Amino acid sequence: MTDAQTTPFHRVLLKLSGEVFGGGRIGLDPAVVSGIAKQIAEAVHQGVEVAVVIGGGNFFRGAELQQRGMDRTRADYMGMLGTVMNCLALQDFLEKEDVETRVQSAIAMQQVAEPYIPRRAIRHLEKHRVVIFGAGAGMPFFSTDTVSAQRALEIKCDAVLIAKNGVDGVYDSDPRTNPDAKKLDTLTFNDAIAEGLKVVDAAAFSLCMENKLPMVVFGMEGAGNITRALLGEKIGTLVTNA
Repeated sequence: MTDAQTTPFHRVLLKLSGEVFGGGRIGLDPAVVSGIAKQIAEAVHQGVEVAVVIGGGNFFRGAELQQRGMDRTRADYMGMLGTVMNCLALQDFLEKEDVETRVQSAIAMQQVAEPYIPRRAIRHLEKHRVVIFGAGAGMPFFSTDTVSAQRALEIKCDAVLIAKNGVDGVYDSDPRTNPDAKKLDTLTFNDAIAEGLKVVDAAAFSLCMENKLPMVVFGMEGAGNITRALLGEKIGTLVTNA
């Protein structure tokens, strides 16, 4: 195994979009999850310590269920359970790539996951295991973007990497509605918050800014993009304090 210090990142948290796990449909697409696992495994085998947070949008999105009449709290808990299903799928495919993996859940479910214990997660990472955090924050009204920043800070990551679906970085306006939107290679947290850029939740931007944790926002589409981001290659948009 290559020494982790030969890469720009020693330990990172990777936030993955749940929608991608479904391949554009409700549920799981095993071929997609397998491809993601192969990319993560490649970086792990090169020495990077990797923790993962996955959204649950391929199963449930609490805010959308609320708009259709469900109680927001209950809808968010359903979304958290969806993230755990994604975690177990990614764990399965990572272990097929000879990468030891642990799932830690913010909601107790002892038969399928460990409880979320930061010091235990750090120990797993030190042993070159991938740790996948499920069930969000274990509380409603928190997005997985915000949870990603919080987990990254608590387990002392060098950066949080936000893999987006359908966009390859941060733009000065929504590229889906404005064909003249310009991609930003670098950005400060202050500017992201002041300009109301929605690619990541403002709470996630604020947490990273207050604790000087770099963030990289990049697109999941493209061969090897996840591996490139994990290895610290220039990709997407780098968001920092300065």
